[in-house]
Amino acid sequence: MIQSLQTLVGESYLAHLLRGARQRQLALFSDVEGDQLLGPQQHHIEPPIWEMGHVAWFQEYWILRHLDGRGAVWPAGDAIYDAFNVSYKLRWSHAYPPRDEVLDYADEVLRLCTQRLEGRAPSAEEQYFYTLVALHEGMHTENLLGVRQTLEYPRPRGLSLMRADADPDYTPHDVAVPGGTYRIGAPQNSGFVFDNEKWAHEVEIEPFHIASVPVTHAEYAQFVDAGGYENRSWWDRRGWDWRRRGGHAKPVNWEKRGGVWHERLFDRWIPLRANHPICHVNWYEAKAYCRFAGRRLPTEAEWEVAASFDPATGQQYSYPWGDAPPAPDQAHVDLAHAGTADVSAYAAGDSPLGCRQMIGNVWEWTSSVLEPYPGFEADPYQEYSVPYFGKKPVLRGGCYATSGALSRNTYRNFFIRNRRNIFAGLRTCAR
Repeated sequence: MIQSLQTLVGESYLAHLLRGARQRQLALFSDVEGDQLLGPQQHHIEPPIWEMGHVAWFQEYWILRHLDGRGAVWPAGDAIYDAFNVSYKLRWSHAYPPRDEVLDYADEVLRLCTQRLEGRAPSAEEQYFYTLVALHEGMHTENLLGVRQTLEYPRPRGLSLMRADADPDYTPHDVAVPGGTYRIGAPQNSGFVFDNEKWAHEVEIEPFHIASVPVTHAEYAQFVDAGGYENRSWWDRRGWDWRRRGGHAKPVNWEKRGGVWHERLFDRWIPLRANHPICHVNWYEAKAYCRFAGRRLPTEAEWEVAASFDPATGQQYSYPWGDAPPAPDQAHVDLAHAGTADVSAYAAGDSPLGCRQMIGNVWEWTSSVLEPYPGFEADPYQEYSVPYFGKKPVLRGGCYATSGALSRNTYRNFFIRNRRNIFAGLRTCAR
């Protein structure tokens, strides 16, 4: 069922949302040319030329075709960019048009979608679909950055390395979360949310302790240096099978040079930044580290309570700091810089309980597998959640490349267990 956004969303705001999403996508695509447009075929990534065309196709599909019933802007695009019906395996074998034609197609779709808003108040249905396609494009901007990182393309033009000021006086610690009855999920007056966030419902939580910051490079290096990837006792059966079959002995973007761990950022190697969060680890690696450290992953309900609950008022907020979207000093989102920030940064974004960087920097694995909330009903984009219930673990919080319009306490991301090229780390709980 389509819900009203409940907030004042005019045509100018929706046009701004679409243009902003496209601007970020183009910033990552603008210097991708030649052989890089297709890139080598690898599991869990898409060709950059497909990413660029798909976001335009998705926008056209839901706005121009679904809302207006008009014909395809570029009929040949269905055979390439329709992710609902065209196999993932074909994405490197399509006869793609020239780069400029793909960009022209994307420009024309954006022009038509913004033009149809001019001079009138959009309906609730229009608000829903415009927001959907803008957030979808933000997801694919994050995907495109992941493709660039995976394929060792240069750092995107105009993006400097993250240099957020660290807090030298900050000491990571465990935060005590009281047990009780809490509400998780999105309230019905919360504006646009995805169907798997609907709706808020009560859960019982036992008291627990959660780390105030994500696991750092330095902490994860202790696991690696202690033979963590060779010690069967730290891994569950499926995780060990993944590690053994792939011959994995370290995080995907780590390498020792002169006895010192280095990390790869796009096409360059730099010494490991000890107090930055571990990134690009999968669910198996996250759980193995927890066993090594005598810790555990939080459930997604525990994570959401730690991010949202204010013990002074008994309220739960949309963001750790309250109900307003992220400000630049509260969270590292929206691809303001390339790479992660020190885990001590962004003190202004602390949750009332004292957890830092619950939003932004790196996604955080939870122990929960995606399941529907009570009373779940699929939204029109039925392919978004339903095929993955019971199959993929949930991640929370967003990363530095996640859209600020998407990052909130109730948002549920989900990925296959063995995927390492997403911007994912972990935060642990005491056992």
